[in-house]
Amino acid sequence: MSHPTLSHPLHTHEQLTTLVENRTIYSLDAFELNVFETHRVAEQVPLSMGHLVLTTMLRGKKVMHLPGRPAFDYLPGESVLVGEDQTMVIDFPEATEDAPTQCLAVAIPTETIRQTVDLLNEEYPHAEAHLPWRLDTAEHAHLTNTPELTGTLERLVQLSRDTGRVKDVLANFTIQEMLVRLMQTQARQLLFHNYAQHATSHRFAAVVQYIKQHLADKLTIDKLSNLACMSKATFFRVFRQELGITPVEYINQERLAEAKRLLRQPLASVADVCYRVGFTSTAYFQRLFKQAEGLTPGAYRKRCL
Repeated sequence: MSHPTLSHPLHTHEQLTTLVENRTIYSLDAFELNVFETHRVAEQVPLSMGHLVLTTMLRGKKVMHLPGRPAFDYLPGESVLVGEDQTMVIDFPEATEDAPTQCLAVAIPTETIRQTVDLLNEEYPHAEAHLPWRLDTAEHAHLTNTPELTGTLERLVQLSRDTGRVKDVLANFTIQEMLVRLMQTQARQLLFHNYAQHATSHRFAAVVQYIKQHLADKLTIDKLSNLACMSKATFFRVFRQELGITPVEYINQERLAEAKRLLRQPLASVADVCYRVGFTSTAYFQRLFKQAEGLTPGAYRKRCL
């Protein structure tokens, strides 16, 4: 499945040019939005924003160096969360005048983060009390964007350009939504990729493990809610609240990922793959696959073989 990226290019208003990067700043009461554009190859460029910052790669490639972890490639469709006391050190291995590197950075006031996290923990507590709502700037700081997070970032970009009188009011709501989407994205990364190590301590990790092990079976909300020791309604609501995706959407996402793997095998027919991953209707499978990938399972299979 392709990573969602911002759908429109960004242009400059007021511009600050540093040694390597061109920096454009859009300041609102609720947040500061920065656009960094780099036109030449460089190494070991330090950048510190003074606030907690969500950066999102728009174009090109960077190599990021963050304290306490190995360097990693940073590509479009990904985000990196950087703490207010952290300094990013960045390499630009491919930037040119014709193909610049472009990155979005949203600086978020500490008080806005505190108020949002406190509200969530008070009004919408997690299923596991030992894992409250919080922003993780260490283990899960490097993220693959979800469509929900990308959509919220697009609205922040639009608001930063808006000249309407109520834009600061709208910005307050939107930055809170972005924080929620960011924490949901981190929770997905924790559970969907590290479910085995949390299966005995987190009910949703146990559910994720069961789904992955029984994709070809009939997976019902009754069964999954029983695994989570919740009523059906509570399970559905809290799963979506914490992870930003419904249980059914997650099951379909996993089935489509497995279908893509099977379709790359030369002897697998589309119908066979459909039933092997747990779908009972080829028409439904075809529709979901095309929505997710932009082409039919048959076309995907031909492209891969």
